[in-house]
Amino acid sequence: MKRFINMKSKAGMEMVQVGILIAIAIAIGLIFKTQITDFVNGTFAGLSSF
Repeated sequence: MKRFINMKSKAGMEMVQVGILIAIAIAIGLIFKTQITDFVNGTFAGLSSF
């Protein structure tokens, strides 16, 4: 029984870590939105010129 509770606790911690990483990725995306958009547009413009 203790193993099951311990495994459930670890799974919960992993979900919290994944949630935090997703939140950080979204925040970085929102902060650097214009730079990311300019980079992607420039990359596709360069590719379409071939």
